[in-house]
Amino acid sequence: MRAAFFLYPLLLSGLSSAAQGDLLPPSLGSGWQARLSSMLPAPGQTVDVMQRKAGISVVDLQVRVAQAQGSPEALNKVLSDVQSGIKPTYDPRLGFSKDEFARYLVFETTLAKSGKSLHLPVTRDAGRVSFGDADGLKGVLKGVYIDLKTGEMHGPEGYSARPVNVAPTLDQDSGLKVITGFLWKVIGNDARAGNGVRGTLNLLQLDDGQIILSYKRTSMIKNVLNQGEVILSYTR
Repeated sequence: MRAAFFLYPLLLSGLSSAAQGDLLPPSLGSGWQARLSSMLPAPGQTVDVMQRKAGISVVDLQVRVAQAQGSPEALNKVLSDVQSGIKPTYDPRLGFSKDEFARYLVFETTLAKSGKSLHLPVTRDAGRVSFGDADGLKGVLKGVYIDLKTGEMHGPEGYSARPVNVAPTLDQDSGLKVITGFLWKVIGNDARAGNGVRGTLNLLQLDDGQIILSYKRTSMIKNVLNQGEVILSYTR
């Protein structure tokens, strides 16, 4: 699977900012609470820890080499390097310039299993789903909980965010075919308390039945800055 995820700047110091939970949420449509509950992990849920890997694909290179009457041997070497995950080098026998060659290389990020799985530390009752920590989670989800009645996500920094729907889509860059999902963007900063957060939580149902739960955030609690990301895959 491929995935494109978000990068965040460091927290900026300054006056306190309001959390997104203070804003009125957009309509989530009928049945959203049942949908959210069914997608969130169960206590002890077995999950695969995912990792992002850099990769290279070659777009329309074969056609361009044929047009330039370039060397099939040079082309095969480039394709072999790409297949092996090696960054290909320019060969003048391809029949066109090095600058043009660079334009045919597309750098992408692929999402793959890290080889590590775990039982997710989750507590669940009628009102909320709360996350703990375990080896491999790097503390990213610790203290996060989701209110099953309002849909609000709450973090240990003291800020909250309400969900928005993720529409069905096939992302051309990430290759993920999303059937449904939710997204929370939490932002807050209190310079005097030394607490703040900027992050995005994704909960996505894919066409193959997999659920992707990812959270990437820059967090500050009592002036201690921490950045982290965790990407998990599981089925319900």
